[in-house]
Amino acid sequence: MLSAAAFLLGDDVQRFAVRFTVAFAIAYGAWLLGNWAHFAAVTPAEEAKFGISWSFRLTNEGGFIVALLAGLVIANFFPAFAAWLKAAIRPELYIKIAIVILGAFIAVTVAGKLTLASSVMLRGVAAIVEAYLIYWPVVYLVARKGFGFSREWSAPLASGVSICGVAAAIATGGAIRARPQVPVLVSSLVVIFAVIEVLILPIIAQAFMAHEPLVAAAWMGLAVKTDGAAIAAGGITQSLIEAKAAAEGVHYQSGWILSVTATVKVFIDIFIGVWAFILAYVWTNYVNPRPGAPKAKAVEIWERFPKFILGFIVTFAIALALSLGAGTDASGRLTGAVGEVNLLRVIFFVLTFFSIGVMSDFRRLWQDGLGKLAAVYIVSLFGFVIWVGFVISWLFFAGIKPPLAS
Repeated sequence: MLSAAAFLLGDDVQRFAVRFTVAFAIAYGAWLLGNWAHFAAVTPAEEAKFGISWSFRLTNEGGFIVALLAGLVIANFFPAFAAWLKAAIRPELYIKIAIVILGAFIAVTVAGKLTLASSVMLRGVAAIVEAYLIYWPVVYLVARKGFGFSREWSAPLASGVSICGVAAAIATGGAIRARPQVPVLVSSLVVIFAVIEVLILPIIAQAFMAHEPLVAAAWMGLAVKTDGAAIAAGGITQSLIEAKAAAEGVHYQSGWILSVTATVKVFIDIFIGVWAFILAYVWTNYVNPRPGAPKAKAVEIWERFPKFILGFIVTFAIALALSLGAGTDASGRLTGAVGEVNLLRVIFFVLTFFSIGVMSDFRRLWQDGLGKLAAVYIVSLFGFVIWVGFVISWLFFAGIKPPLAS
């Protein structure tokens, strides 16, 4: 199936198939290693079950981290091998497939609690206001006024830091007609910091927000800036918080924490096309007008809209309709079927994180001028993005808990 996708994308199918097979083997091996009991066991009961006396307690989501580290090792110590794998390193493709599959999983999760689900979705709209109207102008001003970047650099950087990372940076670069290397370098920076956030933020969330799980979930969606990293951070946060709650005798219905992270992230993604059109209109007509050049047209919204969101909406709608129309027995079978499909989502998450690692050659990125861009990112991300995201999450999700498993 992925070879067919490679064909439709214009890739060399034979080359893709061979190199994807190698990439998949390494990524899946990393996933298996991440599920080793010494990494994944969380509770004392699980440690006793496997006959071990210690564990890093990463949960089985630790497989994402191992896959990421495997990619980083290849990128920074075996650059020739990383270059050979390049044809199969498609993080944007893998995470978009995973998010489309996630639509069905979320639909089955929320079908039994529509009132709570609709409340969560309405609150997710806050992410749009927060990301586009608060983050973006502040990061843009920091880059322009604080660090002296040109508009060509400041706009993609603001989108990458404030909206949703790679996709937003690339869409913004195209909207303002920036040189190709601008969004590429910004995207690389976003990936590096997403790695750091995924390793740190879920642990902080478990330590300080275990009793407000949906606040932690929304925080992952608002603070982590790529789709793959945000959804995986939500998954890791879910596992850590559910494990801590279970140790205290509270058993949450699984899936709600990840669903909130995904909902917030999807709401942000949906409006990338609209935001790109707004920037294209402003740049074309006011910032950098060209004599005789046509004005931006409304059809550009569709051209810049992230199409995978449509796939997410379709799978969500179909699974929700089936769940609501099914009887008790059929509903149970549907839940089981979606659970099986969800295994593919996990595989594509692993491939995403392995790909992110392989793309992160720190020496090359530093030579390309990553240092000054990184300064803007550090000031913006750790200076206010994370904290504002937490405040917004608290205001809209504090006091709302996932349903109990019982």
